[in-house]
Amino acid sequence: MEQTGRKKLAKILKEGGNVLFLDEPTNDLDINRLRLLEDAILNFGGCVMIICHDRFFLDRVCTHILVFEGDGTVRWFEGSFRDYENWREKELGDRLFGDRWSRYR
Repeated sequence: MEQTGRKKLAKILKEGGNVLFLDEPTNDLDINRLRLLEDAILNFGGCVMIICHDRFFLDRVCTHILVFEGDGTVRWFEGSFRDYENWREKELGDRLFGDRWSRYR
């Protein structure tokens, strides 16, 4: 995230709002800024929608997850990312990663 983008995000998080959309917010952040972002999101009074591949970050800030599972299924899950992973592993068992090789060749 460029410097002006960080300034705009900090201003929005400080002043508040209703909805905040973040697309890969952890890219190019050092650990101190990452922790500041996590704290700001957790203290934000509105709804935050995050698109991110950083599973550790998602686990720390998410309370609900909208998952696009790859087979056309979209799932709403209440809980952290770790809760979702545990549920998915119990639900699918051995089929968790089954047939991915042939699908993505």
